[in-house]
Amino acid sequence: MTTTTPEAAIADARERIDVLDDRIIGLIQERMAVSAVVQQTRIASGGRRVHLSREMEILARYRDALGRPGTGLAMTLLELCRGRV
Repeated sequence: MTTTTPEAAIADARERIDVLDDRIIGLIQERMAVSAVVQQTRIASGGRRVHLSREMEILARYRDALGRPGTGLAMTLLELCRGRV
């Protein structure tokens, strides 16, 4: 049986958090690139850069999954992906 000190457990957990944060950042960057393709394609075909009903779907999805703070997270994500409106 291995006994782990609280300090070691915390260090291990922080290491896992850092790995998760790196993955999250990478996924956000990937989302930003995909969103740019959508916006460019929409504009090139005569549409608008922002599709508000789609944004409302995204806000609801995050709120439903994460509660009220999910809405703020989704707003930040949308701003990163499409800029300020």
